[in-house]
Amino acid sequence: MSENRPERILIIGPAWVGDMVMAQSLLMSLKQRNPEAAIDVVAPAWSVPLLARMSQVQRAITLEIGHGQFGLLPRFRLGRSLRRNHYDRAIVLPRSFKSALIPFFAGAKIRTGYRGEMRYGLLNDIRPLDKTVLRQTVQRYVALGRDVNEPLPVSQVPNPHLNIDIDNQERLLHTFGLRIDKPVIGIMPGAEYGSAKCWPVANFAKLAASLNDKGMDVWIFGSEKEKGTGDKIVATAPQTRNLCGQTRLEDVIDLMALTQAVVSNDSGLMHIACASGTEVIGIYGSSDPEYTPPLSKKAKVIYLGLECSPCFERVCPLGHTDCLSKISAEYVEAILLDENDFIPN
Repeated sequence: MSENRPERILIIGPAWVGDMVMAQSLLMSLKQRNPEAAIDVVAPAWSVPLLARMSQVQRAITLEIGHGQFGLLPRFRLGRSLRRNHYDRAIVLPRSFKSALIPFFAGAKIRTGYRGEMRYGLLNDIRPLDKTVLRQTVQRYVALGRDVNEPLPVSQVPNPHLNIDIDNQERLLHTFGLRIDKPVIGIMPGAEYGSAKCWPVANFAKLAASLNDKGMDVWIFGSEKEKGTGDKIVATAPQTRNLCGQTRLEDVIDLMALTQAVVSNDSGLMHIACASGTEVIGIYGSSDPEYTPPLSKKAKVIYLGLECSPCFERVCPLGHTDCLSKISAEYVEAILLDENDFIPN
């Protein structure tokens, strides 16, 4: 690396919302070690607004191919176009063969990633992954930013922190007629991965109605896919606002920052909520809170830890989803109101 310019780093980002938020811990770690480093991130188009809220990112580079597509030619063209940036290193977070192509075509000097789908040659700094030591996804990301002989980051991992746009907050409050003169609770009833991650809608509705009765506003966050779910909740709790499908990703970040707390399934929006700075109650069923915990000192986890969980399945293989259905709305509300002092009773 030339002494008269900062280190140039290319990150190949993950494809899921939650993973992209967790990847910020790597970016923060890199900047802590080298504040002058210039970091570019290759990512899907949907993630550009999210990356714009990460102060560590110099530039988000869009990979214009569909999720799951190999796209050799687009990867070749993008990689060749990045050669002029003369990257000193590239860090590849996904473990697939195709994810290692762009740094190779871009000519990054050091290309780091975990041993995966026969990526020898594409990567020249291949790391073994000891899952018994690096149990969390975020630890695995941060470890790739360290020198090969450094101690692994089983602790001291920085929590993601997204920038908030106050002007956009004011615009959104006006546009949707939202008020913040009393406590606001956000709820996120969806999970892109599948129903085995979703606390029953009836429980979300019961919780929302009870919070409304206690004088609190409830905002529902989610994509257009969750709009119908949000409507079901509103049918039980008419004072609740269903914002599903009406907001951009960056809007969700700003609105979450205005809430006193959120209650969420283990989802990408849960990780966004953590990074927005609000209090978080994360409900886990088929997934493992030890593997992808909410990355916030303000977060609490609800997890029954049944014998059949975590199964990591999209749909409950036993057909009952007891790991979630046995978590009552009353129990969640008790944790939200009684065991925390951030919301007045």
